[in-house]
Amino acid sequence: MYLRFGAMIATSTAVMYALTYTNLFAFEHARWSEERAYMAILMGSAMAIIMLGFMWGSMYKNVKVNLAILAAAVVVGGSALALSQSQVLVGDVAYMKGMIPHHSIAILTSERADIDDVRVQKLAEDISKAQVKEIKEMDWLIDDIASNGKATSDEEAGDRPVPDFSK
Repeated sequence: MYLRFGAMIATSTAVMYALTYTNLFAFEHARWSEERAYMAILMGSAMAIIMLGFMWGSMYKNVKVNLAILAAAVVVGGSALALSQSQVLVGDVAYMKGMIPHHSIAILTSERADIDDVRVQKLAEDISKAQVKEIKEMDWLIDDIASNGKATSDEEAGDRPVPDFSK
């Protein structure tokens, strides 16, 4: 019974992670994202606590196991939240891979929102153009870092400038 509960939480957490990509403007913008993983784990932990609470007496009656599950869910969820807030495991490439889907959401919203105010329309167009440009820059930087390593000085960055993607 408890193994099935664990499998249900793990499956739901994986599905929640996948669902965070359903609001991308283009599927090609999907990248692995630590931030999305942290949030899916946090949601899975919260779900474990809530579901166990509702089924405590009816399906899951072993108090010691229930308390251990609750403690584990609090630790795992708290750790995911701490990692999300600190971003301590997110470096250059991981940062960009996480930002590309985020920018894609901004494009989707800007392109498809039903906007009537011409000022807001202009703002949405500007946001969309900026996000498209920045996705191209991040893709280029990811490839450049993979091929040539990080540019850790202004001189190295000057030798490998980011192309102009504004056109």
